[in-house]
Amino acid sequence: MLLTVDISNSYITLGGYRKQGEELEESLCFMARLVTESRRTSDQYAVELRQILQLYGIDPYEIEDVVIASVVPDLNATFGEAVKKNTNRTPLFVGPGVKTGLNIRIDNPAQLGADLVAGAVATLAKYPLPCIVFDLGTATTVSVLDKQGNFIGGMICPGVSLTLQSLATNTALLPHVGVEKPGRVIGTNTIHSMQSGAVYGTAAMIDGIVQRIEKELGSRAMLVATGNLAEVVVPACLREIQICDHLLLEGLKRIYLKNR
Repeated sequence: MLLTVDISNSYITLGGYRKQGEELEESLCFMARLVTESRRTSDQYAVELRQILQLYGIDPYEIEDVVIASVVPDLNATFGEAVKKNTNRTPLFVGPGVKTGLNIRIDNPAQLGADLVAGAVATLAKYPLPCIVFDLGTATTVSVLDKQGNFIGGMICPGVSLTLQSLATNTALLPHVGVEKPGRVIGTNTIHSMQSGAVYGTAAMIDGIVQRIEKELGSRAMLVATGNLAEVVVPACLREIQICDHLLLEGLKRIYLKNR
């Protein structure tokens, strides 16, 4: 089995792909999330990882290889050690020197986050081009692939949760609220108004971003969304957007195959 791991600022997403001979199955055999917490030790993460694997009926020693995309550098050594304690395998971290097959055409390709690399690799394999990918997590990131499949750039915007957190933290009367899509755009109380502003505001931003990027591209683009908040925000958008929850894990699987 191949274990794929996406370490983001809010969650650590795990996914397993079983092997059939020398080939990997197309579908995930399990997908799970842990909360990202930089103060946890490798032993704590090792215990949580073992419990997750047991929950899905997986023997840790079934795992033959591990590939990780991380945007939390302080956790790399800690989580890598937790993986090794469970599987006796040293994980492959996506970064400079790792083969991806992605042509990155930005000012400094080394600055491109491992999560965006993994998402772009999967997008190239799964969707028509040009394509715009939205990752709706702690931040809302935008990746743009042109019709030749080049990664030509993108955007980084505050995420829905950050927007609500900032409102509550920097105002005297607004409360902390969870991310939920309200029933209508016009809020009739404080909580619904905050949720409407965050969710429909992000959806309107996405619709506007798409319009402007397509103008620069000179053509319509395929639209894809991933991330833990995609299911909340995408239904509020005007444009049709394909949701793929496991886009980054799919990309990690393909990166592993290129480096096997």
